[in-house]
Amino acid sequence: MRPEAISRPTGCSVARANRRANVVPGSDKLRDYDLIKRSVRFLTQSWREQPSLDDLAGHLGLSPTHCQRFFKRWCGLSPKEFMGAIAIYHAKRLLQGSASVLDASLQSGLSGAGRLHDLFVSHEAMTPGDYKRRGAGLEMAYGYHATPFGEALVMATKRGLAGLAFVNGEKGGTREEALAEMMRRWPACRFIEAPEHSGAHITQIFGSAAGVEGERLVMIGTDFEVRVWETLLKIPVGHAVSYGDIARHIGCPTASRAVGTAVGRNPISFVVPCHRVMRADGGLGGYHWGVTRKRAIIGWEAGHLAESK
Repeated sequence: MRPEAISRPTGCSVARANRRANVVPGSDKLRDYDLIKRSVRFLTQSWREQPSLDDLAGHLGLSPTHCQRFFKRWCGLSPKEFMGAIAIYHAKRLLQGSASVLDASLQSGLSGAGRLHDLFVSHEAMTPGDYKRRGAGLEMAYGYHATPFGEALVMATKRGLAGLAFVNGEKGGTREEALAEMMRRWPACRFIEAPEHSGAHITQIFGSAAGVEGERLVMIGTDFEVRVWETLLKIPVGHAVSYGDIARHIGCPTASRAVGTAVGRNPISFVVPCHRVMRADGGLGGYHWGVTRKRAIIGWEAGHLAESK
């Protein structure tokens, strides 16, 4: 069952949501994420030693008070709570009942009960012929925008959002490299830099306390990839599934490796939540835009989900 379309919020409702979410200017978001990235790396490397707030603050060059406030403002969790959210036991807990999560989503038509940062989107898949033409006849607008997880490249057609890629991965990266990678997916498209158009999507995704609501996605991939990406949309916030769960869900129980490849090729990061897929043993697995960012997104979602309860 495909998610039903939901009407886009009015300008006033978005403005109210932005005030509730305490949205900050783009430069502040990028500076915050740089600190968060350093924080996540430090906590990931030392969580077994249970570093104190003073330890983290000293690593970041902040006062303990500033460090605590900064963390709370960013994701709604203290550093200690965040450390628990990204620990191995938390990943295993997220996976409990993972197969039944997908079954329940089919029956209800919704992706979960926690609505704060859940995904309510409609989507369409390009036909196999459209995909084989590699985007010929499509016009793709793009722009670079600040997000809570660093700068992102956003790409959209007149039909809806087609791509969201983070600029910097685990090993760095530039705007030009991010754009070139996305353009290789659809080489016959006509690409136009139009941040005023792509910016409307980034506001819809990250600028509302209600999460993604009313966004329309355009999925451009092979039939197998699109089936995997549609399954990702059924994973509710605060849950995770394994690659094997997805393979069984789409009727290809022996295709876990192929599912992993398709998950890695998801072009619409965060909105199509490939960060909610983990290894069956509870390990985080890979993430196209860096495992540090994957940990940050999981912790950020945990904080906002806790706030909504």
